[in-house]
Amino acid sequence: MLDSNYFHYTDKRLICEEVRLEELASTFGTPLYVTSAKSLIDSYRAFEHAFEALPHFTCYSVKANFNLNVIRTFAELGCGCDVNSAGELYRALQAGVAPEKIIFAGVGKKHEEIAYSLECGVLMLKAESLSELRAIDRVAGEMGKIASVALRINPNVTAETHPYITTGDSKEKFGIDEAELPEVFALFAQFANLRLIGLDMHIGSQIFDPEYYVAATVKLLALFKLSKTLGFAIKFLDIGGGFPVTYDPLKPATPIESFAGKLIPMLLPAGVTVIFEPGRYLVANASVLLTKVLYRKRNHVGKEFFVVDAGMTELIRPALYQSHHEVQAVTRHGETVVADIVGPICESSDFFARHREIDAVAEGELLAVMSCGAYAAVMSSNYNGRLRPAEVMVNGCEVKLVRKRETFEQLVQNELF
Repeated sequence: MLDSNYFHYTDKRLICEEVRLEELASTFGTPLYVTSAKSLIDSYRAFEHAFEALPHFTCYSVKANFNLNVIRTFAELGCGCDVNSAGELYRALQAGVAPEKIIFAGVGKKHEEIAYSLECGVLMLKAESLSELRAIDRVAGEMGKIASVALRINPNVTAETHPYITTGDSKEKFGIDEAELPEVFALFAQFANLRLIGLDMHIGSQIFDPEYYVAATVKLLALFKLSKTLGFAIKFLDIGGGFPVTYDPLKPATPIESFAGKLIPMLLPAGVTVIFEPGRYLVANASVLLTKVLYRKRNHVGKEFFVVDAGMTELIRPALYQSHHEVQAVTRHGETVVADIVGPICESSDFFARHREIDAVAEGELLAVMSCGAYAAVMSSNYNGRLRPAEVMVNGCEVKLVRKRETFEQLVQNELF
């Protein structure tokens, strides 16, 4: 069971900050994403405190959760943004993030996206291939601009994480191989419209062992040293994100201070600003997905199922990554059963938990799927004609609707026949 300062039981009822989750479900319906504003703020401040000895700039990774109110919460604390598309850039700007605090990443930027980011005046574009450098140079030339760029380096460090979220070895699509960097540095003489200001890496997500960051940073610093000998004025070293959070209480995340203790002594002598891109670390445990038990059923071999009104359309991580999420009764009963918690989607992979011990809640009662702040709402879909849920944010005893539930009309509003 996950119990925190943000989601906790009082009189056997699960509460977000000072608000009962059952009251939110009654007001806004289910499925429903519920986010604790205090959790967002505290996570950001904890990260900043860990790295306060290092000149750095934190850019929230918008892909983890792109709700405008989430982005704005971090922006008001001074945080920048890391975006991966024109749509995420638009969202960050709409949320009030200054363009000079935004970095544009992504392995496949379209020419229109490059032009949009240059027009907006983002801090830098992170290039992941020689072809992309040529494209940025060409678009910048056509616009009469000089584009500030960083090179995303693939350091060939394979972190111990799920294969779908490792990004730092040569088998993956991301970045320019470290061995190719000397050649790429030499080619910059051909790019009249580019200014190299940063070196970047990102080795994956949910990385529990700081030594993987150490190994990759050693390589990044060696390339930084080479860039200085070649006359480049690098202003930023971007370490990326991937810092872990706790999904399963039996597998607690490594404290962020352990990463800071390793990285600060390595990076401080470089004399540049270090960029971090935390996403999951800031938002994962800030939200839950509320869902109602529609039916309880038992098959002929005695296997028990809780069929709920949320599914892989609201949280795809268990189906996609075989990831663990705690599932907790909103009202505790004391008596437990072992069951599969499954959704209504027409896929066998539509489940939140298999063979899980859970409170013996009745049909019509509520469950909370924990740790749904990252890669839940942002990856939701309309598969099976589902309506995307509403989202609310709780701040103390105040509740704000931050995304309306979709309507049937919105399902078809862009279709023509």
